[in-house]
Amino acid sequence: MDDAELVIASSSTDVGISCWDLHTGAEHLRFKSCASPPHGVASVAGRFLASSQLRDSKSSSGSIFYWSWNKPQVEVKSFPSEPIKPLVSNSQGTYIAGGGVSGEIYLWEVATGKLLKQWHAHYRAVTCLVFNDDQSLLISGAEDGYVYVWSLFLIFDDARRAESKHLYEYSFNAHSLRVTDVKTGYGGCNAIIVSASEDRTCKVWSLARGELLRNIVFPSVIDSISLDPGEHVFYAGGRDGKIYIAGLNAPVTNNSSYGKYIIGSLSEHSKSVTCLASSANGFLLVSGSEDGMIRVWDTRTRNMIRVFRHTKGPVNNVLVIRNPQHLNPQTSANSSSRRHGLTLPPPLEKFAKSADENSHIKAFIGGSHSTSNQLLDSSYITVQTMESQIKELQQKGSSAAAEVDLERLKSEQQSSVQMIQKLKKINENLHEFCVTKLLDANRAEAAE
Repeated sequence: MDDAELVIASSSTDVGISCWDLHTGAEHLRFKSCASPPHGVASVAGRFLASSQLRDSKSSSGSIFYWSWNKPQVEVKSFPSEPIKPLVSNSQGTYIAGGGVSGEIYLWEVATGKLLKQWHAHYRAVTCLVFNDDQSLLISGAEDGYVYVWSLFLIFDDARRAESKHLYEYSFNAHSLRVTDVKTGYGGCNAIIVSASEDRTCKVWSLARGELLRNIVFPSVIDSISLDPGEHVFYAGGRDGKIYIAGLNAPVTNNSSYGKYIIGSLSEHSKSVTCLASSANGFLLVSGSEDGMIRVWDTRTRNMIRVFRHTKGPVNNVLVIRNPQHLNPQTSANSSSRRHGLTLPPPLEKFAKSADENSHIKAFIGGSHSTSNQLLDSSYITVQTMESQIKELQQKGSSAAAEVDLERLKSEQQSSVQMIQKLKKINENLHEFCVTKLLDANRAEAAE
């Protein structure tokens, strides 16, 4: 079934990773030995699962585990220089990015495990990371309340980086407390970003303008968000157990019982909604909660249609991904992946090897594959291709960003019209006053 999708769920307790068919409810293999932080699980281009770990809290180093689809045990273990919280892969599986508890961001090459770049991104722990849809930007949120937009072109280009005052494209600092989640829409550099925070707000940002488009205040702290693929609404998971539905292009209304822009809610969880994910077509929404339940909602009817239970403990990560080509639900230790040469990549480096790091990056960015880079397959995108895609997406833009901008411009136009009317009235009054004064003066002169 080509449109088959899987639900992946994990927990902060060591109960592993659960896996179900989204549409049939059939359970697949359970992956062992995983205690993940929020936003700490990633599907690397559908080829394997990766997760940062909460273990060894007394240790100064961190750990990242890999699982193949047909084997429950951890197959590859990496030990970064510090504990990693969020972990994300770009859509081609070229890079894995991790956010450290110190505020550092690490960027590894998947095929070789090389630590390509590391930079100090935030003053406090990084809490969430996401690549934009054309994979040219990395967006981070952190405990310091900031959301930063990082250009991979700038990160990799030593000459441009030396000329720049800072590494980030934009710095959004409107949140007053820890950022809990960040999502980005379609449209490349013209997309929107939605960020959630413990300050009980979600903020909608324009990547094209670098501006705040909309500020939405919720009745509860929001820990998770999911954008509808059509970008008409987004879903916000609250600590009160509700999933709020917020309009991205809805007009300002004050008749909602929840507040401006909030057009409804879904409510079945008994504890905080910690994570959300949408199906590819947007018709299904998956929610995970501290109550240990994963619920599937029909977004058209707003009814709950399926429930999964993730063994014991709270759920803090859910993903919805396409059914991996090599997943065999009938066997737990299938050797077919090895017969097809689908071995997992090597562990991620703890420290960068500065002697050959720059030459390796230049060879990759230049798009010419040297002998040492034959590990990179045809799915690994070059910067030239990325730049071409960005130009195309800039032409297309994002419908949600355009609609929000259009609404804002209409509001500004209305305010301008009202201001013009006020000025006209003031001008009329001033004119009448001046005429009256002149007439009074003329009468006084005539009387004399």
